[in-house]
Amino acid sequence: MPRSPFEALSQAAQAHPGAPMLHIPPRDGAHGVQRSYGEMRERVEALVRRYDGISPHPGWRAGLLLGNTAHFFEHFLALNALGVSVVPLDPDGRDGELRYVLEHAGVAFVVALEPHRRRLAGIAGAMPVYDEALTSAPVGGGRQPWRPEPARSTECAVLYTSGTTGKPKGCLLDNDYFLRVGEEYVAAGGCRAIEPRAERLITPLPTFHVNALACSTMAMLLSGGCLVQLDRFHPRTWWRDVRESRATIMHYLGVMPAMLLALPAEPTDRSHGIRFGFGANVDPAHHRLFESRFGIALIEAWAMTETAGAGTIATTHEPRNPGMRCIGRPSSGLSVRLVDDAGVEVAGEGVGELLVRSAGDDPRVGFFRGYLADDEATGQAWRGGWFHTGDVVRRDAQGLYYFVDRNRNIVRRAGENIAALEVEAAMLEFPGVEQAAVIATPDPLRGEEVLACVRMADGTRRDRDTALAIQRHCLQRLAYFKAPGHVVFVDALPTTSTNKIRKRALSDLATAADAALVFDLREYKTRKALGKTRDALGKTGEAPGDGGGA
Repeated sequence: MPRSPFEALSQAAQAHPGAPMLHIPPRDGAHGVQRSYGEMRERVEALVRRYDGISPHPGWRAGLLLGNTAHFFEHFLALNALGVSVVPLDPDGRDGELRYVLEHAGVAFVVALEPHRRRLAGIAGAMPVYDEALTSAPVGGGRQPWRPEPARSTECAVLYTSGTTGKPKGCLLDNDYFLRVGEEYVAAGGCRAIEPRAERLITPLPTFHVNALACSTMAMLLSGGCLVQLDRFHPRTWWRDVRESRATIMHYLGVMPAMLLALPAEPTDRSHGIRFGFGANVDPAHHRLFESRFGIALIEAWAMTETAGAGTIATTHEPRNPGMRCIGRPSSGLSVRLVDDAGVEVAGEGVGELLVRSAGDDPRVGFFRGYLADDEATGQAWRGGWFHTGDVVRRDAQGLYYFVDRNRNIVRRAGENIAALEVEAAMLEFPGVEQAAVIATPDPLRGEEVLACVRMADGTRRDRDTALAIQRHCLQRLAYFKAPGHVVFVDALPTTSTNKIRKRALSDLATAADAALVFDLREYKTRKALGKTRDALGKTGEAPGDGGGA
């Protein structure tokens, strides 16, 4: 059994060197990429030798700002061979967000594409920033860099995920976590059975998220399949990419089925090789419609960055109950409890917060190691020997679980977790904003959108221009998807006896607000709109994407 992702690649390259490992379709005039397992191993080994000039030491952390490219996977695996943990960076992150992650993670150096490399020069300070070919790195002596003995306990990556605090938390993930994610996927069977050396898994999801970095990548590495990695989700060309890449599995988030259903029906809607989709948060109204139209079973699942190595809750076996927010049953490695608001276990049928742990003697086997430099938050999450997810689920008489809601102060927009406090902090820096509270509001395409209730200082204008100015202020400081899509001006915010804002009352407050003070600004959050205004926003480099993207 492999002890690291790099060792998994090495074993696969030895067993079937000519089998396809990575396919990136051509896009916007750029050539596509085809890598066999043998070719990928050679390229990774060449990078390992090139790293001699940098002399990275095991235990270092390296930032990767390489997007969904072949370079990302090559550097990830080369650094893994050297015992260096990677910190994948969001290309859409604003300067302050990137600076925070680089400093908080203690990154030693960054590998980045242009124009990100130029941009990082003003963010990273004295931290070295190298190009994807390491041409700007010091030249070494040509020797093979020293490699540590592979170990499943070695740190592999730090992934940042939003929590209930204003700053993202860094989840420490080791090699064992990555390998367990792939092993669980390959062994799942049922509706998502994997045929060795035959699957081609297509995903548009970002490599700085656990799904693309660990789940799809490791599933293909351990089964000898081919990863088909898109730069992002393109609805209009999705089915062309599916057919031309000969994909057999698709990974999705809830926004994708909604956008594909919005396309005109075609006689070729079922002309593809995909057997199943694996993902989360499909709109119940779209679930059966998608399966009927495209002939693809959507396997809904539940997991978190913190928990995925221990297993999932998924509709891997029938009944899947499409259209009911069913997330199925836990995999064999995961134990589950439901508790009420008082922390009392809910027996049998019922609704409660989802608590999870490993089914073995050690409750944390397969989980993240903890939050980087935040033992208090780690301990709080692991109260009583169970990981508290903050998600509310329902269990039926058959032992099936159904997603209900989130307790945490989080907006989940198109698969992105957005901490309300982070957005509120940015809004409070805008002149005239005295109070701001952010909640999730339903969105037909992206699942949820950011809704901001704002109390302005007396004498301050409360109109569309002010709402747009607040949104632009946030766009300058936060990744584009975090900015408010709706702004509601209110006279006062509901508070508790201790002056904490009562978030549960905000939906009613927003609904009851004078229509003249409610502004829908979602059109200004599209990638196309941002591309037109990036100069005004001070955005360097590429716009966050296009108007059709998720």
